[in-house]
Amino acid sequence: MRLLVKANVDTERGNEAIRSGKMPQMVKEMLEHIKPEAAYFGPMDGHRTMLLVVDLPDSSQLPPTLDVLYSELNAYVEVTPVMNIEELQKGTAQLQ
Repeated sequence: MRLLVKANVDTERGNEAIRSGKMPQMVKEMLEHIKPEAAYFGPMDGHRTMLLVVDLPDSSQLPPTLDVLYSELNAYVEVTPVMNIEELQKGTAQLQ
């Protein structure tokens, strides 16, 4: 199950991590834990934001995979199912 994970970092928690110099290591460790196919960073909705593309074998993997975003960054997390082109073609072929 491929997902687009949007994590808006809590401003106060992000500021603390940046001031202490821990942010780069925190992000590195989170990415090693989550193992995204792709990761992008930038401002969205007025917050520091991470966009991650994650492929999980089963929905039961959501809590252990994404909890680090809540516990470490107090992030607001949105999860949206997404497909690559091959999956889209396979899915739309079933509509005919």
